[in-house]
Amino acid sequence: MSAPRLSLVVPCYNEASRLVPDAFQRFLAAHPDAHLVLVDDGSDDGTAAILEGIRKAAPEAVTWLQHPLRRGKAEAVRTGILAALERRADLVGFLDADLATPLAIVDDFLAVFETRPAVEFVLGSRVMLMGRDIRRRPVRHYLGRIFATAVSLALDLPVYDTQCGAKMLRVTADTAALFAAPFRSPWIFDVELIGRYLRLPVAPGEPARRDRLYELVLPVWHDRPGSKLRWYDFARAVVDLGYIWRERVAHVPAEGEAPASARRVSDDHPAAPRDGAAEESTR
Repeated sequence: MSAPRLSLVVPCYNEASRLVPDAFQRFLAAHPDAHLVLVDDGSDDGTAAILEGIRKAAPEAVTWLQHPLRRGKAEAVRTGILAALERRADLVGFLDADLATPLAIVDDFLAVFETRPAVEFVLGSRVMLMGRDIRRRPVRHYLGRIFATAVSLALDLPVYDTQCGAKMLRVTADTAALFAAPFRSPWIFDVELIGRYLRLPVAPGEPARRDRLYELVLPVWHDRPGSKLRWYDFARAVVDLGYIWRERVAHVPAEGEAPASARRVSDDHPAAPRDGAAEESTR
């Protein structure tokens, strides 16, 4: 079987009431060069049966992975990306199971990679502009803006929205290495991922990593009920953001010093090593 152009990871934890199997089946029918990696993060509400149904409807285009126990969204995404890398896709990405970002917007991500060959990392961004259909609860919106400002300072990067659940990367040896080690933060691993990306080595004459990032303003995003986030997660996120800031500062090279090299994987088409695979059940 030929490698897919895109391998898209969907992390799931107790999503039985929010999953829409038909939407995934329509997406696969319209994208024969795409592959889905569905990761069940220890659900106990019937999610597994729904994911198995999606896999059975398109067995060649869907991989279903299970964590016997809940390991958190960050690890569910990482597990899925490592499996996606094994398929040697050109692009990998992840999308929330509730489809707050509709699957149709995947085409907008693909268009960025098609028209901007220097871009390696595309972030979905929820910006309330005229002509966009962005629906967020006011409290989450304003807390999000405060947090986004803190993230921008921590990363020294003018990023607007790091927490949208839709992201996509071009697969290279460097970008594959981003997922080799577990993330420290279970909820703001997106910020940690960007921080890791910014610390990747840059060869002489290549553009800076920050110039290979692209924020895609989403045309549609709807806040779905049933979020797993709680108020104390916000407090934990602030602590984790402090750690990410310290990591960035620690890796800033002194004047005249070359940036530290990041660990690389295979130099041809990459796949980072999968750790903890024994705890996963692949269907």
